[in-house]
Amino acid sequence: MFNRLKPRRATLLGALLAASAFSFTQQSHAAATYHPGGTAVDPLPGNLLIADRGNNRLLVVTPDKRIIWSMPIPVHGPKGVHSHGADDGFFTPDHKHIIVNDEDDQTVGIISIAKKRFVWMYGHKGVKGSKPGYLNTPDDAYQLANGNVVLADIGNDRVIVINPKTNRIVQQFGTTGVRYHAPPEKLNAPNGALPTPNGNFIVTEIDWGYGHPGFIDKISSKGKLLWSFRSQTIYPSDANQMPDGNILVVGYTNPGVVDIYSPQGKLLWHYRKLYGAGALDHPSIALPLSNGNLLVCDDWDNRVVVIDPKTKKIVWQYGHKGVKGARPGYLNIPDGMDMVPAGVKFPANSSH
Repeated sequence: MFNRLKPRRATLLGALLAASAFSFTQQSHAAATYHPGGTAVDPLPGNLLIADRGNNRLLVVTPDKRIIWSMPIPVHGPKGVHSHGADDGFFTPDHKHIIVNDEDDQTVGIISIAKKRFVWMYGHKGVKGSKPGYLNTPDDAYQLANGNVVLADIGNDRVIVINPKTNRIVQQFGTTGVRYHAPPEKLNAPNGALPTPNGNFIVTEIDWGYGHPGFIDKISSKGKLLWSFRSQTIYPSDANQMPDGNILVVGYTNPGVVDIYSPQGKLLWHYRKLYGAGALDHPSIALPLSNGNLLVCDDWDNRVVVIDPKTKKIVWQYGHKGVKGARPGYLNIPDGMDMVPAGVKFPANSSH
């Protein structure tokens, strides 16, 4: 997601593994069909982490909508530019930390859940750049099983993997400063590089500046292009691989779109409501849930929703559609989320 606040976004990996009945080998050969699951009974199967960007905070809420943990995110944007805190938040593989990125602040960091403080950060606060140690609109950071951090560096037209121990870039897809679709050598404003269970990456390219629907690519951990196709939305955002191998992606538009594609680019399922309670406004990411439902961050509607793909109805939400707020039950342009892994414990909450 690029400049999402203006017209212009188990851990995810663990949830995909837990929800899957397939082996890694089988997941790489998705069927060209999609069989919707979903349920209106217990629609959210666990606690939920929300990156409430406009309120500069992280929240953990229960299925019955109680806040059990929260943390304010300090903002440090340059003079004249307001930083809106964490754009995204995902649990790290050890389940003891949360990794966040701040597009406005040009930083990515790892937070200790127990200590409620940053224990690692990369980037220079409020300063865009492409030299070592600098970022330009970083998005969707994840920590991999080996400890490295992958993120989409949108403004530099690249996906990078950073070793947090050395703060060095150890792998890169795309050519810095070259905005063109020719993966993996060149990328056009990538806004997501979400890992798959077997170590590959689903990369979303906005195709910025051309007014065409963007691209979704699968790139191996070794940097080989496995496939690529053009989506059917002008602004695809944060595509990720579902347990059956199909691809889930949202359209960061109004009305918003949620689509499921086969790896061959065949549209298998489509959600778009033009008006009413089911209409979305600039959703930034959707994640598959273990019960078959789809979790969607509906940014500009100030809510996170659960959609039953069988009925195409919203069966749960946190936040109030079109109403910004910071009180319990309200959000302000949420821009990221992750299911809380089983067994994760949070210290007693002291602030909402």
